[in-house]
Amino acid sequence: MPRRPPKLTALPETLVAHPAELGTCLDHLAQMPVIAFDTEFVGEDAYRPELCLVQVATAEKLFVIDPFSCGPLDRFWEILTDPAKTVVVHAGREDLRICFFAVGKPPANVFDVQLAAGLVGYSYPIGYAGLVQDLLGYRMSKGETLTDWRRRPLLPAQLRYAFDDVRFLLAAWKKLTDRLRRNGRLGWADEEFAGFVRKAVADETTTERWRKVKGLGGLDRRGLAIVREVFGWREEFARRVNRPPRMLLRDDLIAEIARRAPKTLDDLQSLRGLPRGEPEAILDAVRRAKALPPDDFPELEARDNDPAHVLLLGSLLGVVLADMCSRKKLAANLVASGQDLKGVVRAAAVGQQLPDLPLTRGWRAEAILPELLAVLDGTHAVRVVKPSSTAPLAYLPISQPLPKTPDPEPTDETGVEDSLPPAQPTSDTL
Repeated sequence: MPRRPPKLTALPETLVAHPAELGTCLDHLAQMPVIAFDTEFVGEDAYRPELCLVQVATAEKLFVIDPFSCGPLDRFWEILTDPAKTVVVHAGREDLRICFFAVGKPPANVFDVQLAAGLVGYSYPIGYAGLVQDLLGYRMSKGETLTDWRRRPLLPAQLRYAFDDVRFLLAAWKKLTDRLRRNGRLGWADEEFAGFVRKAVADETTTERWRKVKGLGGLDRRGLAIVREVFGWREEFARRVNRPPRMLLRDDLIAEIARRAPKTLDDLQSLRGLPRGEPEAILDAVRRAKALPPDDFPELEARDNDPAHVLLLGSLLGVVLADMCSRKKLAANLVASGQDLKGVVRAAAVGQQLPDLPLTRGWRAEAILPELLAVLDGTHAVRVVKPSSTAPLAYLPISQPLPKTPDPEPTDETGVEDSLPPAQPTSDTL
């Protein structure tokens, strides 16, 4: 018989739609040490998402705050960023960014249940409804995922959805915190949460986001400089008019402008799809890029063209990592990426220091990396011990040094080793 989920206490639900109601809500939140937090927003047609609802839960109450009618939320954001508060979210990148845009700082103490779940054996990333069902035993309805949250009045189904988005967060927080504590992984979680918050609110001007523009293959360094300048212009233009950047100037047009490197307005305006009234500003960006000294052009990115042995050993480490994580109850893709594993292999192959990667820092370097390196340097052998197990491998220490294996003989153009004996004549040639 299926086990019944533990009964959750039914908490009072309040829609906060007037300034007086907001004051009462904030007085309550100011007294609570732990707050669950979520938002609903629309971001398809603006440079930054438009905040439409704020949902919060405490141990005593649930609130849905309507920012369109309840007045400024300055005090709410100050409460949320109080270092004495723990703020519980699920995959809360955009929620943290909305807070950061509002007051210039994110919540000080964040607990993301999606990350925490990956550290105790759940898949990563796991959706909120899936986590609530697997962890707490409750089935949620996710029927409002495409709702236009700007429309008023809110329908009963929309309010139910909004309340549900925070209803289960504190129960998940308690259960996951207990599992992290039992497994000695609270420190791991704190490290993950801190990195997650840093990435969520990183100053995007310091990252090379322009390199994600599609169609940069074949451009030289000067072409990349043009892409960088035009991309920067597009970001500033989008911020000024509050529109999504790609709706103003498509990525493929940026790449085509870089290929043509136009000198005049006529050259530039031979392209379709440029924003009206802006060609002169785009041409100025092209001219700025061309005027840079060559040393200031962006470097070409190295192509991922690893030799066969790096690919082979990277795949081997991927198998070992998956087995280790199954035994340790960790989400393997949260621990390391395939690029991380290949980076470790590249360094080991030439005897270099390990690169600075997530895998070579913090709890990963202490709890995971040594076992991978032991397989890579040959001090541990890998053996299949139980094919039917979810963790079918075992790792055996090797006390005697392994004999060195010579590299394969070079092959001719057909791929056949040169050392093979010559073919014997057949009866047709006798």
